[in-house]
Amino acid sequence: MEDTNKPLGHGFDVAAIRAAAANMDDGAVTEGYQADREAVIGMLNDALATELLCVLRYKRHYYTVSGPNTGHVKAEFLEHAQQEQDHADTIAERIVQLNGSPNFNPATLTARSHAEYDESEDVQAMIRANLIAERVAIESYRQMIAAIGDKDPTTRQMLVSIMAVEEEHADDMRDLLSH
Repeated sequence: MEDTNKPLGHGFDVAAIRAAAANMDDGAVTEGYQADREAVIGMLNDALATELLCVLRYKRHYYTVSGPNTGHVKAEFLEHAQQEQDHADTIAERIVQLNGSPNFNPATLTARSHAEYDESEDVQAMIRANLIAERVAIESYRQMIAAIGDKDPTTRQMLVSIMAVEEEHADDMRDLLSH
């Protein structure tokens, strides 16, 4: 039988790892978590507000865009709204994993969001507003990723993945501007 009290060849102390894991109240957050959990939860709640506002903006644009040859624009707005909702859900889930509470309060949503809501009536103005909002989201995620560094690899990976989709959204909006 192997002695689990001495470090393994890779420098892991299995007994210490198992002892630390015994505190089940913290769920996914172990003693080895290095980031400022409350700060990360705060950043994620701001990102959640941004994503939720983006869902609302894209949905409004989807339902109100009109004019000849706008079917492809409507389809793009709807697809983006659905992807932004997926981002919001992923972020809310991560907040809960970090033992936080996702903030869905509609009364403070616009104040917490990095992006802005838009009530444009003109299709090109809608596209421009969405492009600006996507660029805001990209920069926000870039700053969050830099702030987290290597201290929370799971959150970092999630943010990188979301940012990649936001970059695709920005490209889509830029392409629509030229049509």
